[in-house]
Amino acid sequence: MVRMSDLVRGITREAPPKPAAPATPPPAPPAPPESRQAEPPPAPAKPAPPPAPRSRTSYGGLPSDPPPAPAAAAEPARPETPAEDPQKLFGELQDLLGEVRALVRGSGDFPWDRLQSILQRAVISLERSSDVFWVANNPAAPPGVDYLAFHQARVAVMAMRVGANNGYDHARLVVLGMAGALIDVGLWQMPEAILRRADALTGDELTAYRSHPRMSAETIRRWGPPDDRIAQTVLEHHEREQGQGFPQGLTGAAVEPDAKVVGLADLYAGLTVPATARPRLRPHEAVREIVKSRHEAFPTALVKALLSEISVFPPGTVVRLNTEEIGRVVAVNRNHPLRPRVEIMADSKGHRLPAPKVIDLSEAPFLYITGPVTEGSR
Repeated sequence: MVRMSDLVRGITREAPPKPAAPATPPPAPPAPPESRQAEPPPAPAKPAPPPAPRSRTSYGGLPSDPPPAPAAAAEPARPETPAEDPQKLFGELQDLLGEVRALVRGSGDFPWDRLQSILQRAVISLERSSDVFWVANNPAAPPGVDYLAFHQARVAVMAMRVGANNGYDHARLVVLGMAGALIDVGLWQMPEAILRRADALTGDELTAYRSHPRMSAETIRRWGPPDDRIAQTVLEHHEREQGQGFPQGLTGAAVEPDAKVVGLADLYAGLTVPATARPRLRPHEAVREIVKSRHEAFPTALVKALLSEISVFPPGTVVRLNTEEIGRVVAVNRNHPLRPRVEIMADSKGHRLPAPKVIDLSEAPFLYITGPVTEGSR
């Protein structure tokens, strides 16, 4: 007998011997009913042959693998917007504010879109470099310029720079700049004599002057500003930390934070280029004056933010070192305001060097500035 499993394996075995027949055969069983012939058991399934090894393709995958997706085409770089001419940008802001003067006493729609566009460009310029800031920090008003337009343009740029140092985002810087650009529009409604007085104002004149924040805020609200904070900041820009400001005598946290930034920029700008005939202070003198009163007038952190931007010795300041050498500040060190980069122009005996040399005072621990040099003392 051949087993099915042996057929599968291709092996035949000898059939076993038949058992012996019994001595007495049993009675024959009844004939079974006709039935179908028994089907042989199903053959067991053949094991699947092992897969043939697949060869690698030129890109390292297997033939059945999908080819790698082609790399996405690199997006062409967008052309960078060319840098603004800082002098032209500042002049554009100043010219617009000169036009605003006619709207104060007259009628017409305020050009909010133009002002916002200029200040947005100024914020971008300030993010790239400090050039427009140093144009605004130039302590000399061009001849024949409208003083208030010039002053407010300076305040706007300086406030935005200090605000950026305090972590303001782009949108808030633009709102801050719009407030700074309009802080004194109420003064255009007052007699010119009040603005130009070199001596102390009389009682009535002082009362009128101290009303200008309210007048400015009311005028701005009449023009329909895009953000309510603009008028509120203008209203409070003369308030001070200890309540010695005006018109409401607010203190500390009651003062709008943006008003503190604008107020500080306004004070610095007024000290370096005053409206009256009183002597102006040089930048380092103005900073020193503000530092003296910081606990009474402004939060210390805000004054430090201004100091880190302006520095006691701004670029262009001629200084004397402890070695008696004379140099000009060419760059401010924001982390070390008293140790800028200086271009040495004359040696300790006052002899001009054939070729100026630049020293970074933050890397020269034994050198320091003893003070600024005036024209007459060089």
